[in-house]
Amino acid sequence: MKLLISLLLIFAGPGVNWSENFPEAQTAALTSHKLILVNFSGSDWCGPCIRLRQEILESKVFEDYAASHLLLVRADFPRQKKNQLTKAQVRLNEALADKYNPEGKFPYTLLIDENGKVLKAWDGFPGVAPEKFVGEIKAIVHD
Repeated sequence: MKLLISLLLIFAGPGVNWSENFPEAQTAALTSHKLILVNFSGSDWCGPCIRLRQEILESKVFEDYAASHLLLVRADFPRQKKNQLTKAQVRLNEALADKYNPEGKFPYTLLIDENGKVLKAWDGFPGVAPEKFVGEIKAIVHD
């Protein structure tokens, strides 16, 4: 069983790292000049959020692009007791929502520059293939 898990991890690759700390991501963006993709999610109750994560944000196409072009931040708002966040994380997520998602939309995904300016917003599940989603980002980045 351990061998099977090890092989799966090898073939799955490292994936991308999602941060839960927007201020840290913004600081990193200032030096790397990468854009920040913020995803507001209800990971354990929001069906469209789960679809977005599974069908687009965890796709090879998106992960390959994001690994070298984006900083990723997930602001999760789970409801189930077993998935509750630390109080510090709840404060970080609420502060981010106060600034960028005051209406409490889920899923809500933003492309933000290093200065905090929103360049593009996806309200709800985009309903496009991962290639199209990445293409929408590339159209803004111009690379």
